[in-house]
Amino acid sequence: MTRFLPLRVLCAAPLLFAAPLCAQAQAGFSFADTQGDHLDVQLNGKPLLRWQYAFDNSTPERLHDTYKPYLHVLDAEGKELITKGPGGEFTHHRGWFLGWSKITTPNGTVDRWHMKGGNIIQQKVVSQKADKDSATFTVLLHWQGATDAPILSEERTYTVLPAPAPAYVLVELKSEITALAGETHLDGDPEHAGLQFRPASQIDRPLTSYIFPQAEADPKKDRDYPWVAENATISGKHYTIAFLNHPDNPKDTPFSAYRDYGRFGGFFRTTIPAGGKFTLKGRLLIAENSLSAGDIQKAANAFTGKNDPTPTITERMADKPAPKKEDKKPEAPAK
Repeated sequence: MTRFLPLRVLCAAPLLFAAPLCAQAQAGFSFADTQGDHLDVQLNGKPLLRWQYAFDNSTPERLHDTYKPYLHVLDAEGKELITKGPGGEFTHHRGWFLGWSKITTPNGTVDRWHMKGGNIIQQKVVSQKADKDSATFTVLLHWQGATDAPILSEERTYTVLPAPAPAYVLVELKSEITALAGETHLDGDPEHAGLQFRPASQIDRPLTSYIFPQAEADPKKDRDYPWVAENATISGKHYTIAFLNHPDNPKDTPFSAYRDYGRFGGFFRTTIPAGGKFTLKGRLLIAENSLSAGDIQKAANAFTGKNDPTPTITERMADKPAPKKEDKKPEAPAK
């Protein structure tokens, strides 16, 4: 009787015929789930992105570390995180994350940016698929109000695509948020709301700069950039990180893109009617080297379906403002 070895055994065996099978098994996109903690998106067997979904309220410290999910990005070798997690300066800044400091329903206003007095909790994985061309997964999240009861239900979908050279990451977020507690206002300010990216704490702050797709750009006055990019040096490596906006997103949107520690993104405000739904879309394009304005514009056109020309750009070194009063105190663990 012929016996067939499992593929994992074939990959470990020193047999010539095993190599093509192993290569085929690791080709393209795949998932690796560390149960109860995080889901890795892999490309050719190498970790690329990490969905950090753990929620653990067994101790105040553990709750503080897991009160909301977010997306980490790894370096091109798949070894080190280039995004920030819990702790450090502004502990609520974590990876590519979504939040608003002022979410107002008929029951009052809560802060789901600093995560004061409530959590964002993954309920389940709705769908998950990976093949040689892409990886996509959708999760159901509940945003708590002043009590454990959710005021928002969110289906968040991440789609990971082959990145155009010289980039190595191209990932899209699509968020569909439903108001569960009556008419809901999502608000705050450019520093404390929206869809934003925070690099790892190992960023070399004096080297941080931002690129804007217009001449004489002023991010503190301009609105509705189609994209914004950041030049960041993290653990000695240079990265260009581009945030691609979508024309379906709310208008009159300012972008916070001037901090030397690298947090940047769009402050999207909206009002969701009772039982209504709000959809938000964005993409990240990341290179472990430099991206040109042409590279970014090409990726933006692919996202929006437009054929806009490469714009004149403005590059600005990051500001180095004095800390605000609220930033001088370390964040207390959530209760």
